Amino acid sequence: MADTDSARGATRARVVGALAGVVRWAGLLIALVLVVHVVLVMGNANPDNPITGFVADAAEPLALAFKDLFTPEDRKLAVLVNYGIAAVFWLVVSSVAARLIRRLG
Repeated sequence: MADTDSARGATRARVVGALAGVVRWAGLLIALVLVVHVVLVMGNANPDNPITGFVADAAEPLALAFKDLFTPEDRKLAVLVNYGIAAVFWLVVSSVAARLIRRLG
């Protein structure tokens, strides 16, 4: 009986650890998309390029309500600040969620 409880506990710990890892990686990937968008805008990447367009299209919904949080005159500054804050938000949220999953698991 103790062996099955121990095996269940080990399996549960692996599943919880894997789930926490997936949440953390998802947050990192979202933040990466946002940061790449900022780099492309700051570097004056060609907006007609398919890669630039793909990254911009992917970043927009990931920025949530942060995409127009600040509205400076300079478009580059707006992207830097707003999408940068969104990237930090996703890093913090995914980190906190991963810790919660590990603690609750």
